[in-house]
Amino acid sequence: MSYAVDPEYRPMMGFLPELDVADAEKARAVIRSMRTEDPMTAVPAGVAVHHRTAPATDGSNIGLVVFEPEDRTAQPLPCVVYFHGGGFVFGDAATDVRVPSALAASLDAVVVSVDYRLAPEHPFPTPFDDAFDALTWVAGDNDLGIDPTRIVLAGISAGAGLAAAVALEARDTGGPAVIFQALDSPVLDDRLLTTSATEYIDSPLWNRQNGIDSWHHYLGADADRTATSAYAAPARATDLSGLPPAYIAVTSFDPLRDEGIDYAQRLTQAGVATELHLYPGTFHGSSGVFPQAAISQRIDADYIAAIRRALTS
Repeated sequence: MSYAVDPEYRPMMGFLPELDVADAEKARAVIRSMRTEDPMTAVPAGVAVHHRTAPATDGSNIGLVVFEPEDRTAQPLPCVVYFHGGGFVFGDAATDVRVPSALAASLDAVVVSVDYRLAPEHPFPTPFDDAFDALTWVAGDNDLGIDPTRIVLAGISAGAGLAAAVALEARDTGGPAVIFQALDSPVLDDRLLTTSATEYIDSPLWNRQNGIDSWHHYLGADADRTATSAYAAPARATDLSGLPPAYIAVTSFDPLRDEGIDYAQRLTQAGVATELHLYPGTFHGSSGVFPQAAISQRIDADYIAAIRRALTS
């Protein structure tokens, strides 16, 4: 299929890798090969970076990367709990620093990026449990100096799916109060039955087969797919009422596009204040691989602006 990507993207499309998520180690190697410089060079001046851990319910330690203003004052700051992308299979908080560090710089906030464990070695519910345990620790008694009444959940791709799932459990269990969920290209539905999920078999960077393989790794080879938990696939939730307000961004040539749109519509119908952005000429992860393009910068700016509104309203 031919994809009418944004004109600024076109000269760079030939540099995109072929990503095959069926082989988790191969996919991880491809992603590592794309990193040609120290990721910390993306951290804006004035942002301090710290490495911490939070306890997991199974006795393990969850890695955290904390971004905060270097010149912060003593008063509690708002907090964004951020989950990186990677189809539940690759990625980590130590190298996915561009967006969370930009959030810390732009919002005068503490941003805690969660290094949840990855599938297939750690299938659901482990990554989800790590995500919720991290939120619980952040909102609890610690020395982060955050305001527990101003916590936002944020993420991209699989991380956005985890953010949506954590929001569901926080609502269901009376867990930590979350005031907003910022979901960029969220992974939400293991059924893959939407128009975009069925038609985009060769879309740039992420395609239907990668989605199939990603869910296979995350849910496990022997999972009963007729009974997938809403904490694994938030689109499975039958009741979306009472969730925090949401910002959802989707890209046009992405198998995940329509499940994000559907989720935004269902949130709105359930009485949840929701803002939806669809960016033309874009594809899954395009703002991350081509951040210099004007539309990529607009995607990032809109995302930051939505969280800022939530923190200042």
